Amino acid sequence: MSSQFSQRRESRAAALQFLYAWSINKPANFTDDLRLFFEGLEKPRDHYAFAEELIDGVVKNLDEIDGHIRTLAHNWEFDRIARIDLAILRLAIFEMLHRKDIPPVVSINEAIDLSKNFSTADSKRFINGILDRMKDKAGRDARKATTE
Repeated sequence: MSSQFSQRRESRAAALQFLYAWSINKPANFTDDLRLFFEGLEKPRDHYAFAEELIDGVVKNLDEIDGHIRTLAHNWEFDRIARIDLAILRLAIFEMLHRKDIPPVVSINEAIDLSKNFSTADSKRFINGILDRMKDKAGRDARKATTE
């Protein structure tokens, strides 16, 4: 496994943890909360630069991302989606919509791996179903990164 691949995986896990906590208890000062979060991790903050990009992207595009989740979560009330699953979905959908350098299938696979490590056994089917529909809706080649 390449070091960039493992660093991105660590960053996704860190971003997931922050977004999960953030969804439960929104901080009074986002910048301070983010600083404290990164100070608590074992590696220096710059190691998690990708995590910061993901967190920033999800937070800035939250309404758009949640709109997609609401549309794609057939037979599920948005408020009943487990917070950890919601954080995983938000990360993956942000990547699929706004990170053209990451093929959608990579975002889906990473989300499934996160669900295996942080959620329940049943979550991976739910997450995969929503992300598969998002992949079809995204309007780009699911297996290719682009520079656009």
